[in-house]
Amino acid sequence: MIRRGSPIVAALAAALFLTSCSGSGGNEHRVSEGRDWHWDKDAGAAEAGAFMNVTVPEDATQTKGAVQVNPREDVYLLSFVTTEKNAEGIAADLHSKEPLKAKKKDFAPEGERFGHLGLPEPQTLTGTRWAGVCPPCVNDARRKRVQWIEIYVQPLKADRARVYLQAF
Repeated sequence: MIRRGSPIVAALAAALFLTSCSGSGGNEHRVSEGRDWHWDKDAGAAEAGAFMNVTVPEDATQTKGAVQVNPREDVYLLSFVTTEKNAEGIAADLHSKEPLKAKKKDFAPEGERFGHLGLPEPQTLTGTRWAGVCPPCVNDARRKRVQWIEIYVQPLKADRARVYLQAF
């Protein structure tokens, strides 16, 4: 029996939401299949980090963020380059039951969200590892407003990694 609020239900809800709200990230405002969404021009990395309760490391470079405003739930994006150790620490702080792991490339990305930030979609990059979690399901009180958060870590050169975070 699947209980309401279980991690399985949360993961299914996240997949449905991300699939239903996907669209072209290059448009500032879009109506598709009866859904109306737009990018908040006044929101960036600071707003995304605050919503996710993620602190961008002091050594981070190329920090970018955005908020996609949707009728039901907004989607927050945050990306930056930091050390591999910092990236691993941020992933561990999400309290996912599963560690960062490679994700099969037999699926399409959830729209072109990170394209709005001028970045490739993390799901399309070789060597990128992923973890996702429902904060309320793991009793993460710091993120009680976040229903789902996921992290992608793309290894770069010289012990650096690009972190992609997406939450709603």
